Amino acid sequence: MHGAEFLASLPVERRLALAYAPPRARRLWLGLFALDARLGTIVHKAAEPMLTQIKLAWWRDELARPQAMRRRGEPLLELLDEWGDDAACLAALVDGWELVLGEEAIRPDAALRFAEERARACQGLAERLGIRADDIAQAARGWALADLRDALADRVPYDWRRVRLAREMRPLAVLYGLAARSRGQAALLSGPIAALRAVRLGLLGI
Repeated sequence: MHGAEFLASLPVERRLALAYAPPRARRLWLGLFALDARLGTIVHKAAEPMLTQIKLAWWRDELARPQAMRRRGEPLLELLDEWGDDAACLAALVDGWELVLGEEAIRPDAALRFAEERARACQGLAERLGIRADDIAQAARGWALADLRDALADRVPYDWRRVRLAREMRPLAVLYGLAARSRGQAALLSGPIAALRAVRLGLLGI
């Protein structure tokens, strides 16, 4: 599977957000998005919790390996070669999805922990690029909570304040900005106004 095929498999809002990533960050974001989508599919389609745990453990173990020791033949792992040994930080995505495994109605405490794990992964991407900013965690948590909106048992209070992110983090700025627009209570691309908002966020970051 090539990069274009991974891109085609992503939700439309992630494909749109990725279009605004600068070249040096694009494949890192594609890897993060593709891995998160794969893990979400594993969890959402779980028929046997024990088998799903084994699948998640496999990904956790592979991400923990140095790049040179990862198994060949899994296209997604090969996409993550762009991360080098720093792909270990993406195990946070595995931990996050494991928290909501088997939960039809996700409790607020589990949702917040899920959001923290996605924030850790996004912060790892920023560190890979040499970027540090407190707003990264704020934006990643908000995006994560919006992703869980349909499965939340109760609304999770959140401070949807404006953030400023580096150009390399523009995909996150797009996703968080769309989530903040509806306070995480609607699909990220719900209507033409949301699409225009996404374009503004992509071009200007605000």
